[in-house]
Amino acid sequence: MAATPGSTRPRAEKRQKPGRAAADTSTVLAVPKGRTGAARILLGRDAVMIYVLLVVVIYASLVIPRFASPVTVGFLLLDVIPTLLIALPMTLVIISGEIDLSVASIAGLTSALMGVLWQGGMPIALVLVICVLAGLVAGAFNGVLIAYLGLPSLAVTIGTLALFRGLALVVIGDNAVANFPPGLTAFFTSKIGGTGIPTVMVGVVLLIIAFAVVLHFTPFGRGLFALGYSKEAATFVGIDVARSKFLLYLATGTVSALAGIYWTLRYSSARSDNASGLELAVIAAVLLGGVSIFGGKGSIPGVLAGVLLIGTINYALKLDRVSEVVLIIVTGSLLIISVVAPNIASAIKGARHARRVRTAPLP
Repeated sequence: MAATPGSTRPRAEKRQKPGRAAADTSTVLAVPKGRTGAARILLGRDAVMIYVLLVVVIYASLVIPRFASPVTVGFLLLDVIPTLLIALPMTLVIISGEIDLSVASIAGLTSALMGVLWQGGMPIALVLVICVLAGLVAGAFNGVLIAYLGLPSLAVTIGTLALFRGLALVVIGDNAVANFPPGLTAFFTSKIGGTGIPTVMVGVVLLIIAFAVVLHFTPFGRGLFALGYSKEAATFVGIDVARSKFLLYLATGTVSALAGIYWTLRYSSARSDNASGLELAVIAAVLLGGVSIFGGKGSIPGVLAGVLLIGTINYALKLDRVSEVVLIIVTGSLLIISVVAPNIASAIKGARHARRVRTAPLP
């Protein structure tokens, strides 16, 4: 009897070896096991930055005279404190997908205002409070334009970079004020015992801890990562995008004012051009520390390593009597590397993962 098409096809399928077709497709879809938790920590971006920092420190200690000494450690930390301070809020800003190029100009404006107010006879405590409030207002100005008016942060902060620096020049002109209270300036350059560690590092460490807790252990910090990945998705899950961005720019303005105060008292000089170009070093350190320029990725420990790496390289070159022009070139080169290297690494990682997926055996 002739079999109907409907009766023969099922029998043919039943005679197939079970699992053969599944094996063919599973070879393509199998996913290899990832790294363990320990390997992920030891081989992660933050760990690599720490390894590089250690290599640079060891090399500089062996090659450059006087580098491995408490005095050098003290001056190195005094040099990196302004960059380190501003890098903390800048990390949060870039993770959220924005940027702030006006931070150094806010520091310069704070310095100019501080000099004029002190020279005018105002008590130093009131001068410091007004300077911090000035930074807060400058940050709020950026925040309103970016968070509530929806203007692009790059364009806004390029504009306010010039605006705040111009205001600093209007406030103090080409003058310099240097007669700040000796006790205060001495405190900002003092060390803890014979360690070489600046006394002000105690306050800096407290700020580092505060920003690390906010970013990594609070709903607000987790919301910044979501915001950096996708503004629409962040809005969908209930994050107040405008409020979050506004608070970030308040933070950058306030901390930039603190950096301006520190700069003024450390060098005992209030000038309109104080901290010029500092934004370049800050952004280079943040990106070198593993924060994605596109947002959604980064950590405070990685940024700390990035700041110390750039600071160590620059200070080692200074001790080796390298010119200021070379230092600028080095900083710019590190900024380019910090942007290009993660993209190259991601491409290589993606290619390796795709190859492992294609060739991975069945579990």
